[in-house]
Amino acid sequence: MFETLKNAFKNKDVRKKILITLALLFIYRLGCWIPIPGINPLAYQSNNADGLLGLLNGITGSALQNGALFAIGITPYINASIILQLLTAAIPRLQEYQKQGDDGKKKITQITRYITLALAVAQATAVTVSYGRAGALSNEVFGPMTQTWLIGIFVAIVMVMGSMLTMWLGERITDYGVGNGISLLIFIGIIASAGMSIVATIQNSVAGDQMAIWELVGFVIMVVAVFMLIVFIDGAERRVPVQYAKQIKGRKQYGGQSTFIPIKVNASGVMPIIFATALFTLPQMIAQMIAPNSSFYIWWMTWLGAGTWIYSIIVALLILGFSYFYASIEFNAEDISRNIQQYGGFINGIRPGKPTTEYLNRISKRLTLFGAIFLAFIALVPSVIFSAVLGNTSSLVNAFSATGMLIVVSVALEFEKQLQSLLMMKQYKGFLK
Repeated sequence: MFETLKNAFKNKDVRKKILITLALLFIYRLGCWIPIPGINPLAYQSNNADGLLGLLNGITGSALQNGALFAIGITPYINASIILQLLTAAIPRLQEYQKQGDDGKKKITQITRYITLALAVAQATAVTVSYGRAGALSNEVFGPMTQTWLIGIFVAIVMVMGSMLTMWLGERITDYGVGNGISLLIFIGIIASAGMSIVATIQNSVAGDQMAIWELVGFVIMVVAVFMLIVFIDGAERRVPVQYAKQIKGRKQYGGQSTFIPIKVNASGVMPIIFATALFTLPQMIAQMIAPNSSFYIWWMTWLGAGTWIYSIIVALLILGFSYFYASIEFNAEDISRNIQQYGGFINGIRPGKPTTEYLNRISKRLTLFGAIFLAFIALVPSVIFSAVLGNTSSLVNAFSATGMLIVVSVALEFEKQLQSLLMMKQYKGFLK
């Protein structure tokens, strides 16, 4: 990894892309600290230490609790992408767009932007209502404007603008920088939240808290162990050998080589966890923002809140179901079997056609089961271990969520692959010249 970074900075074009990426990420982090006029973040932090703030604050890099310009950040775009993926599996027109190349990609991107705008309006309204219930809407900077609802409308509009600006920054990173811009924005937000928790722990140790330094050491050891497990599973794959028959066309002989089909253990990545947690926590989010003192919210937090055994069982089952759903979208055994047969290939001991399709489906389902068990383990067990070792009151417990750890590792590995691809392209260009 360090050798890749070293070689990347030696190349002028790749170095320029890296610097553009860093500059846009700096602008994003700056927007996470620019306060929105009309919000008193201290009042909101004191009334909403957990719940919705804890769920969204990690992704936005503490922008939500700061009442900043990018308070809702990239979360509307993430939700829009998830919704569009689900709709693509059910709507033939969207499936046609995916097969149309660049033109279809532009259409899907435009649809995603419209959905993002609608979700940003809804989420900004909900967060503004939450600010109002916490007494965090202030008229100190508006002079004669004392109507709380007018201040709320202004705050919501600014949040929507900030969300759309965040989406624009992510697209610019994708176009002119290195890697996927949206993923990098999420990555930098999670890293920033974890970094602030670590800094707070170090400050406590300097102030005389002897246990803080040991909490930090234990946290680092556990995070490294979890990261190693995630990297190991992320690279794990089943290689199905494929043999291609020899074909003679004219005076030349084609085929005869052997290759393999790589089927990843965790092909769906972090998406099943995002689907499961987003679906199951949606009623809790709505109730907390609209009626935090209602009997429904109290009942939900008592029996179905995070940390309860019912919550763990339901989330694990949802992760299992979404893993199979996402695997069926990503891996089409019938298309792969047809392509193998068209090019004269076969799997040893398996007849071409339907038997090959059934064989690949069987392997995919088994690997998906192991991947789903791994995702359920990552989603539930590390947080329980962190709480048991560090204590529920430690700020380090929420420094890395399960989804956050998977995203950080996946984005870091993908960023390195992108750098290697860029360097390889530059070497080929130089060779051709």
